[in-house]
Amino acid sequence: MPFLSEADRSALLQLARNAVIEAVSHGCLPEQIPQHGVFAERRGAFVTLHVQRRLRGCIGVIEADQPLGDSIVRCAASAALQDPRFRPMRPEDLAELQIEISLLSPPAPIRLEEVEIGRHGLLVSRGAQRGLLLPQVAVEHHLTREQFFEETCRKAQLARDLWREPGTQLLGFMCEVFSDAPKS
Repeated sequence: MPFLSEADRSALLQLARNAVIEAVSHGCLPEQIPQHGVFAERRGAFVTLHVQRRLRGCIGVIEADQPLGDSIVRCAASAALQDPRFRPMRPEDLAELQIEISLLSPPAPIRLEEVEIGRHGLLVSRGAQRGLLLPQVAVEHHLTREQFFEETCRKAQLARDLWREPGTQLLGFMCEVFSDAPKS
């Protein structure tokens, strides 16, 4: 998976920030979404929002069915206003907003023993139910590989051990993760 330049990372973070500001302050998306260079790539992406170092929203797309610029704008605005786990952000939240972007490699079949905590994300699906956890989730919550599979099943609203059963699809992916949070 290619790594982005600092300029491309900064441009994507700024686009996401503009989308959140427009959505929260004015109830709309930015009028101009760049369509060249990195913005034209087709990749899965997640936008994670933190306010006062607390998770405030995370929305993404796995399948890259539109240019990255469009995906980033829609995911950022949705994370701010439509993540069902949180109340919609308000204008006063914007001063403390930190944005993290995760760009996904294409998901591929993976077995428990192949998963490297902190390197791989997981997508579990069975029938119409799907759950996804980004690689950083396993690190932040100190999960073992087995717990990572169990929590991804839980996210898909499946029984925790259903990942062991035939008929459950297990896909792994890697992410390029970057944020505008100050380095600590």
